[in-house]
Amino acid sequence: MSFFSYATLKKALFTLQPETAHTVVGFGLRVLSYSPLLLRLLAKNYFITHSSLKQHIFGKTFQNPVGLAAGFDKNGQYITAIPALGFGFAEIGTVTPQAQKGNPKPRLFRLLKEQSIQNAMGFNNKGAYYMLRQLKKRYFLDFPIGINIGKNKTTPHNSALDDYELLFKTFKDKGNYLVINISSPNTPGLRDLQNEDFIKAVFHIGKTVTAQPILLKIAPDMEIEDAIRLCKIAVDAGADGIIATNTTTDYSLSTDAKNFGGISGALLTEKSYRLFRAIGRELYGKTLLISVGGIDSAQDAYRRIKAGASLIQIYSMFIYKGPRFIKEINEGLIALLKKDGYTHISEAVGADWK
Repeated sequence: MSFFSYATLKKALFTLQPETAHTVVGFGLRVLSYSPLLLRLLAKNYFITHSSLKQHIFGKTFQNPVGLAAGFDKNGQYITAIPALGFGFAEIGTVTPQAQKGNPKPRLFRLLKEQSIQNAMGFNNKGAYYMLRQLKKRYFLDFPIGINIGKNKTTPHNSALDDYELLFKTFKDKGNYLVINISSPNTPGLRDLQNEDFIKAVFHIGKTVTAQPILLKIAPDMEIEDAIRLCKIAVDAGADGIIATNTTTDYSLSTDAKNFGGISGALLTEKSYRLFRAIGRELYGKTLLISVGGIDSAQDAYRRIKAGASLIQIYSMFIYKGPRFIKEINEGLIALLKKDGYTHISEAVGADWK
């Protein structure tokens, strides 16, 4: 039996505006962080670990491969409670050097019929110093954390490298990996930084400043050939991994979509998978790959693993389905691995290319 009925909770939350609902959930998670008993009860219900799912990545043990994608915990405020929801790791941020309010409200919308979300948040966060303080007082020291970093909206393009350098220095020994975010559609011109010169320069700086693994997160809206080329450039420049993909600006996916912001959730599933599979074909075995974007079942997660993903990330479908969904994915992966005769997830990673 579930520890609580997420379906009931969702009905209440979905009567609120999406951003208000997110704030309410965030407050609950912060309160939950102060209750070790409730955290243990939740973890007992939802957190799945199994010998076939454990992986040693970036010098850290990931108990299961299902992570919380960036954007949910923008300020590192919920990292004590997140493991109790079933996630094997979390990516916090996007964090910018200085605090910023983000774009005008309303900027977060539910596309209910398609189980999707459209956001135009604009990297709203409390800044690097606030995030640093949260990381210093974290309680789950063995829980893998990635830190997603981005430039401030007011930073001109010719100074963007300065923002990323400051963030590399700030978090050079925090978390377990860093993610360069130049693929969000919600900071004007940010995706223009998805070019060869900038990618080479930013990884040169990052590799000079920190020994932390640094990954690149890419958009789903590039031509496949262009995406593969930029990913190869990143790997040659020192990228320790690729995360594919961010949200899409393909508003034709829904008649209810706004003409701004990025779409995530079920509408992104096939678009994200197609691009990830193409990247996996080229880069499996050459760098670590993480798949994110509309993953809606254990079967979908498994096909991404076979296409080359060592880890996957969830966000929008977690909002629609709750923590039991994370448990179902992990349990489903255990069953699918067993069905295919695999004793460990590493045997399935990239199976399409072996």
